[in-house]
Amino acid sequence: MNEDLLEKVYQENLEERIISFLAEKERISLEEAMDIYYNSKLATMIHKGEYGIQYLDYKVLVEILLETEPELMQRS
Repeated sequence: MNEDLLEKVYQENLEERIISFLAEKERISLEEAMDIYYNSKLATMIHKGEYGIQYLDYKVLVEILLETEPELMQRS
């Protein structure tokens, strides 16, 4: 496996963990959690690899999402 493929697999697993933990923590459906996550600035930052944010723990990333983008929770 090359480095780019490993990074992609890591990112996909990270997104799955973020969505699952967000749904559990906020007691919302996985579909709602997916909508919130994929409409967040955090998802864009992770996708672009900005500031190495993708290497933080998924629970920390969910807390960051909830603190910095509370307006997304109003959508659910």
